Amino acid sequence: MTPAIVISTILIYIALLFAVAYISGRRADNQGFFVGNRRSPWWAVMFAMIGASMSGVTFVSVPGMVAADHFSYLQMSLGFVAGQLVIAFVLVPLFYRMQLVSIYEYLENRFGTGSYRTGAWFFFISKVLGAAVRIFLVCVILQMLVFDPLGLPFALNVAATMALVWLYTRGGVKSLIWTDSLKTLCLLGSVGLCIWYITRNLGMDWGSVRQAVLDHPYSRIWFFDNPDDPRYFFKQFFAGLFMVVAMTGLDQDMMQRSLSCKNTRDSQKNVVIAGTLQLVVIAMFLILGILLYLFMERNGIALPAKSDQVFPLVATDASFPLIVGILFVLGLISSTYSAAGSALTALTTSFTVDILGAQHLPPQRLTRLRKRVHLAMTAVLALVIAAFELLNDSSVISAVYTLASYTYGPILGMFAFGILTRRKVRDGWVPAAALLSPLLCFVLQRNSQAWLGGYTFGYELLIINALFTFIGMWALSTRPAAETETKR
Repeated sequence: MTPAIVISTILIYIALLFAVAYISGRRADNQGFFVGNRRSPWWAVMFAMIGASMSGVTFVSVPGMVAADHFSYLQMSLGFVAGQLVIAFVLVPLFYRMQLVSIYEYLENRFGTGSYRTGAWFFFISKVLGAAVRIFLVCVILQMLVFDPLGLPFALNVAATMALVWLYTRGGVKSLIWTDSLKTLCLLGSVGLCIWYITRNLGMDWGSVRQAVLDHPYSRIWFFDNPDDPRYFFKQFFAGLFMVVAMTGLDQDMMQRSLSCKNTRDSQKNVVIAGTLQLVVIAMFLILGILLYLFMERNGIALPAKSDQVFPLVATDASFPLIVGILFVLGLISSTYSAAGSALTALTTSFTVDILGAQHLPPQRLTRLRKRVHLAMTAVLALVIAAFELLNDSSVISAVYTLASYTYGPILGMFAFGILTRRKVRDGWVPAAALLSPLLCFVLQRNSQAWLGGYTFGYELLIINALFTFIGMWALSTRPAAETETKR
């Protein structure tokens, strides 16, 4: 593909994106930006959530990872579905009952300001790092397809990407629901059509594709035999369950959409259906992965150094019609701009409401402050993405989940302690407990093979991290006054 074709595809998509964002968010006030005025139709939120959970990382990394991890990702995806049920029937009713703008306000109501600020800062760090990793991956591919052939630097790539994201997210959640719906449509269409074109190139019909996938050694799903294997079923399942509770249910980015529904029941329908359909979409990406490797085997194409490069390499191969490369670019760009846009909106909301505590300002002052924070968050993301250029040494999807294990663990532990117990906590010491937990996890992970007989931690490190935070808060807690009196 030539840079001109890539640029033309991107510009057409961006024009469509801006049109949708303008129509849906042109009259957005502060409540429209933060929670969509709580008027979003549940079916639109549901469709948007399918795409929102699929970033450019999913689009590029999941097909490539089947060589190393086979279909074991489906084990984690089953945990995702179980986690969505927890979100729908535990967290959604709680957040609606409290009428929260930011979900971290729950921590202030339950424990105090120290816990509230701790949760907000951990989210801020989590989201900045996670969003930066995701956008970085796509910037690398754009650099390869567009900026390097034109002799343009990576810094300009990042600046242009984030400037466009800033422009189309000025309507906040009110426009984000509809732009995410556009992204879902483009993403699913791209994956489905890429599968169709690759099967045609391989001379297969749907029956032979099904048999080829079932017979391929990469299609193994279940791993029950070795508890030390990171792909072990119970590791993956429970890591997926807690991961989705932390990264969706306790993530302002993802919950901001669900809280824009009209009522609790609508939000629950959105969460359950979107979570179930997500499993189907992930299966499509994994099937695509096997087809990509089959194509490379039959055409004698050498495997790239990184699995993240498999899909880009095949999609832009000269033996395919140009439309395959265009579909790849369309799916990649739509997923990236959606992930970046939602992260930017959530960071703006959390920083304005949770860290600056500005939600009670007069509307005009709040609007001015929100716009400044929105611009500042754009700059922060751009700087972190540029820094990742020096640190890209592992599969990006693995990096995202590893970061989540360290940064979302304390958030999960704090919410679990608040929901599962009635104990009061010494609020001023909560930041220390939350900071100590990731440090203990880091030490444990570095020494697990020596201390635990060769055991290697995978994504289940998130659960251990949350448990350390839970134990720390228990040590800092006392029984409620009413319970103490009863004991006497």
